[in-house]
Amino acid sequence: MSAIRTSSAASIAVRPPWWPDLSRRGVDLVELMDDPGCDLGLLNATYRAFPVVNGLVAGWRRVYLRRLRPVLSAEKVTRLLDLGSGGGDLARALSDWARRDGLALEVVAVDPDDRAHAFAVSRPVPPGVEFRRASSTELVAAGETFDVVVSNHVLHHLDDEARAAVLDDSSRLATRLVLHADIERARGAYLAYRAATWPWRTRSFVHVDGLLSIRRSFTADELVDVAPRGWRVVRQWPFRLLLVREIGTDAPGGAGRADA
Repeated sequence: MSAIRTSSAASIAVRPPWWPDLSRRGVDLVELMDDPGCDLGLLNATYRAFPVVNGLVAGWRRVYLRRLRPVLSAEKVTRLLDLGSGGGDLARALSDWARRDGLALEVVAVDPDDRAHAFAVSRPVPPGVEFRRASSTELVAAGETFDVVVSNHVLHHLDDEARAAVLDDSSRLATRLVLHADIERARGAYLAYRAATWPWRTRSFVHVDGLLSIRRSFTADELVDVAPRGWRVVRQWPFRLLLVREIGTDAPGGAGRADA
C-alpha cells in the first residue's frame, strides 16, 4: 500500500513513491476520494479541478470529434448517458461541444455517490443536462435506454464483479454505442502525471489519487483479456484506453484491440 495520510482540511501529506511497481495492477490501493469519510473540502476541490485536469489528460475532445459527433444529428435528439459522472465536467463539456456544433444532444449524468451528486447540482446546470443520483443497475431495472453510454475513469475503480456488471448494464442501456475511457498504466504516464499535477498536491486529491489511479489501471492487453465478446480496446495517445461497444456488431471470440 502507498504510504499516504490525510493531515487536515487544508493540506495532505503526500508521499507517493517515485518508482512504484507497475508490472501489475495495484488493485489493493484505495483512492482517497473513495473513502466515505474523506475531507469534503478537499473532495470538492478535486471536483473543481477536474475540468482542467481531465481537459488536459482525458482526451475527450478527440473522442467527441471522432466517435460521438458523427452519430449526432441537428434534427433528431440523441440521448447520452454519462455513468459515474462525478462532478459533472464531462457531461457539461459534451453538451457544450454539441450545442456549439448545432447538434441536438440530451445528457443524463448519473453517480451513486451522494457527495458527487451534491457537488454536480450545486453548479449551474446547462440546458439539456440532467444530473441524477443513480447506478447503472437502477437504470436497467427502470427500463431506461439511451443512444450512447459513456464513462470516464470509472473502470479502474471497479473490482471484477462490479466491472462485469457495469459492462453488461452498458450494453443493455445503449442502443447504438458505448465508450468507456480510462488511463493506460505505464511508467511514462506515472512520471508525467506526477510532475504535471505537483501544484495540486496539498490542495485536493488530484495529485495523489491520480497516481493511485494509474497504478490501478489496465494495460491494453489486460483490458482485452477481461473485456467480454463484442468489445474493442482502442489505444489512444498519450496513455489512454477506450473500451468500445457498437451495439449490434458482436464479433465471434473475445475482445479485440486496435490503435487509434
